[in-house]
Amino acid sequence: MSTDTAASVPVDQTQEVAQAKEVAAPAAEVTVWATFREAPLAVKTVLAGVLVNRLSGFLNVFLVLFLGSRGYSKPETVLALGVYGGGAVLGVLVGGWLADRLGVRNATVASMSATAVLTAALLYLPGYGLLMAAVALAGLSAQVFRPASATLLAELTSDERQVMVFAMYRFGLNLGATAAPLVGFWLYHAGDDRYVLLFWGEALIALAYAAVALATLPAATRRSAATDKGTTAAPQAGGYRAVLRDRRYLRYLAAAFCHAVVYVQYLSTLPLFVQDRQLPVVWYTVAVSLNGFIVIAFELLVTRLAQSWPARITIGLGFALVGAGVACYALPIGAAAIVLGTLVWSIGEIIGGPTVFAYPGTAGPEHLKGRYIGSFQFVFGLGSALGPMLGGWLFIQAGVAVWPLLALGSLAATVLGLAAVRPAPRAD
Repeated sequence: MSTDTAASVPVDQTQEVAQAKEVAAPAAEVTVWATFREAPLAVKTVLAGVLVNRLSGFLNVFLVLFLGSRGYSKPETVLALGVYGGGAVLGVLVGGWLADRLGVRNATVASMSATAVLTAALLYLPGYGLLMAAVALAGLSAQVFRPASATLLAELTSDERQVMVFAMYRFGLNLGATAAPLVGFWLYHAGDDRYVLLFWGEALIALAYAAVALATLPAATRRSAATDKGTTAAPQAGGYRAVLRDRRYLRYLAAAFCHAVVYVQYLSTLPLFVQDRQLPVVWYTVAVSLNGFIVIAFELLVTRLAQSWPARITIGLGFALVGAGVACYALPIGAAAIVLGTLVWSIGEIIGGPTVFAYPGTAGPEHLKGRYIGSFQFVFGLGSALGPMLGGWLFIQAGVAVWPLLALGSLAATVLGLAAVRPAPRAD
């Protein structure tokens, strides 16, 4: 982590960083409001920031329309989406590295500032090559924020509140992703159906959060505090090579990859399946809306109960229910299978999702939190990117049998997850 002096950060805030995991009252019930109320200012900033980050994420939604308005062909616009996605996948690895090398505050400010500049620049860059370079860098810079923010949450949250705070983190992600297209369309319409206000709006939102992060996030972390005490050797060792040597964690990464491949199918293979079965498109809309409603309305409530379960059981159950829900799509009951399957895997998502995202922050040594979190987000993003291609190919080859075949991926994720997750140490 960064060893910058805390010239712009109050002394008591630096001490808050070093002591954050000890200040939470372990006897109190871990509720949503108590977790947020008693969280350090930096945690509140990150939780608000992840919502803002996703709320301003119009670029991937409107990129195709923007390039089409500039006269580019459909193959060129589709390639742009791939370039943006590739940059995003690489961005989480870079984000994990920057979080450990520069510190979370510096990584966050760099991420948001670069995203602001690159997003606005898209309006003025001449030529397809320059546009694609900017799109790739914009995708990368926008994702650098996520491992950095997750690292800070893991460092400043007590162990018994890790799952709840990551449930709140996911709530911000999901709420922002749901509202972003609506906000983007409003800006587009307010700008006389042009993209100037849309892209400048996204850039200014990102820049505003960079300023807030610079003012409120700590310059020092637990790792830099340890460095000040003379334990400088350990933080320099390892990096992603140390993650690769952790065979148990590699099993967890494999489980996360398999899970992501299956999870993303509702955005790719499911609409193809609905179309092939000649079902009304409204049933696909119902499925997507049902998932969004369940996650936003119930995940925080379910987490109050599930956070007390052993992590390996929660993760395994979540993976298994996602596979069971996907398999339900193959049932010969028409549109009811779409609703039933989506309900089952959505329940799996709200049970296991927060713990799946929280575990990487506790799986490795303190000085490698950013790398462990970054590697998890990388493989999850990679699975999400490759999943549509795999699912589409299986659907072409196997038809309705694609769903039980994909469910085998969830079975693999369940087995690997149960084998990988370390039981929490017992309190003395």
